[in-house]
Amino acid sequence: MENKNFDVIIIGGSYSGLSAGMSLGRSLRNVLIIDNGKPCNRQTPHSHNFITHDGKTPAEISQLAKKDVEKYNTVKFYNGTVAKTIKTTEGFDVEISSGEKFHAKKLILASGIKDIMPDIPGFAECWGISVLHCPYCHGYEVKNEVTGILSNGDMAYEFSKLIFNMTKNLTLFTNGKATLTDEQIEKLNQNKIILNEDEIAAIEHENGSIQKIVFNNGKEIALQALYAKIPFEQNINASGDLGCELTEQGFIKIDMMQKTTIPGVFACGDNVTMMRSVANAIAQGNFTGAVVNKELSDEEF
Repeated sequence: MENKNFDVIIIGGSYSGLSAGMSLGRSLRNVLIIDNGKPCNRQTPHSHNFITHDGKTPAEISQLAKKDVEKYNTVKFYNGTVAKTIKTTEGFDVEISSGEKFHAKKLILASGIKDIMPDIPGFAECWGISVLHCPYCHGYEVKNEVTGILSNGDMAYEFSKLIFNMTKNLTLFTNGKATLTDEQIEKLNQNKIILNEDEIAAIEHENGSIQKIVFNNGKEIALQALYAKIPFEQNINASGDLGCELTEQGFIKIDMMQKTTIPGVFACGDNVTMMRSVANAIAQGNFTGAVVNKELSDEEF
């Protein structure tokens, strides 16, 4: 790529990054979108809760979005992984793992997050298919089915409230001793939600579709779907390289204008919010692109 200097570099070319790219492209900004083609939902067969695209595959939505953004000739794409980001007196240097470097006045982190899978055989293979993170994205398709939740403590209790609305055939698996309060356990009992504290040995499945959960004590329970809250980490070292502050939950800290704690660095998408959905990522990206263009306009006028 001949041009190395851009108004804005967007790290991450999925829904949020593409949406920000379109907003900036329509504002005649020179933009580089860097992406390695490995979105967190690449294993998910269908995406839901996004009007006009309900039920399409995540890949199909991304391909359509990229095709739309490619119409704007000031927006360029680079297939690669960012190795380092450096703040300079004039903006930011972004180094790719190949060693190639680019420069921009502003930086948008649309890099998403990386889910950390538990050490349970079969879990990763089912993730996004029958092991689900979001009732809004996938709950309707498994409504009234035999369903489980894999979580513990306050998060498990709050998650149970949401899933109870989708099915009454519900079991909460804590994978060991429950850390819920007595009051929370009593409420689960009142709503006939089964509490299972057995330690899980494996999830048996067929091509990602859960068949049953097998426990260390030899017991087995058949399921159609399992919701899970698992830990995550940022895909990009925003706190280390750039010094961006993270929230207590591990998200990149932003203000109401999508600005991080580092001037000139903005963030949008899954890396800033627990509301992980295609529609939300696109909305955030669209807004972030407009905010960045406004900041550039103010500086240049």
